[in-house]
Amino acid sequence: MQPVAIAEPAEDIAPLVFDSPHSGSIYPETFDHAIDRMTLRRSEDAHIDEIFAHVTEFGGTLVHALFPRVFIDPNRNEDDIDLSLVEGEWTGPVNASFKTTERGVGLIWRDMKAFGPVYDRKLLPDEVRERIEGYWRPYHNALAKVIDARHAAFGRVIHIDCHSMASMGDITTEDGPVPRPDFVISDREGTTCAPALLECVVDLLRGEGFSVSVNDPYKGMELVRRHGRPEDGRHSLQVEINRKLYMDEATLSKRPGFHDTIATMRRLTDALRNLASTL
Repeated sequence: MQPVAIAEPAEDIAPLVFDSPHSGSIYPETFDHAIDRMTLRRSEDAHIDEIFAHVTEFGGTLVHALFPRVFIDPNRNEDDIDLSLVEGEWTGPVNASFKTTERGVGLIWRDMKAFGPVYDRKLLPDEVRERIEGYWRPYHNALAKVIDARHAAFGRVIHIDCHSMASMGDITTEDGPVPRPDFVISDREGTTCAPALLECVVDLLRGEGFSVSVNDPYKGMELVRRHGRPEDGRHSLQVEINRKLYMDEATLSKRPGFHDTIATMRRLTDALRNLASTL
């Protein structure tokens, strides 16, 4: 299967790149999971690629994964390996994160939190390597190529890493079993973009009446860490949208607020296009 899709603007290209690493819903035939498919789909950022499909109208590019994050997660580093999930010797680098060791949601997910283990077996080293080479690496290569091209053309680029989040945390998440705000905006504690970019997004959303948290409970993961170098004119920001705003979390079906969410994101994209010339 094709692992990644890229939607480019027809004309009037702007230094804007959006990516949706977790909205993929094409499940590879080799993915012999033990949990039922609908439960697995709770891990998807369902509809996020559609919510941001408009960015091409503003000169932006949208890169999005077609495979599911639970199969292999583009927002983790390739060495974030859970050795407890691998049968036999893993000869590649290992630098397991807290999310891997404590929650089982590293490069390849081990657990679905309260729903149990993803597999009823361990994975062979060749299976892990095939996922890295066939899915993870093509996604990263595609995104890097687009970001580099926009930076080369304009001397600057804004990269927005697009996600959704459950409306409630639980006992296994960073924030615990509490309601979440409408948006969480993250720049890894001020390291991945100019302050003006963070302020633009937060001010617009709060100005429209939304509750917004900054770097809490999410600080930003691999994609903004990798591409956010504001001193070089490369600005990366992670945006998390509360799923209750636009969909039924149990069925993944769109709610009436879906089109309102798109309208809000269109206004945000327009603001980012205007901001880009000043960074």
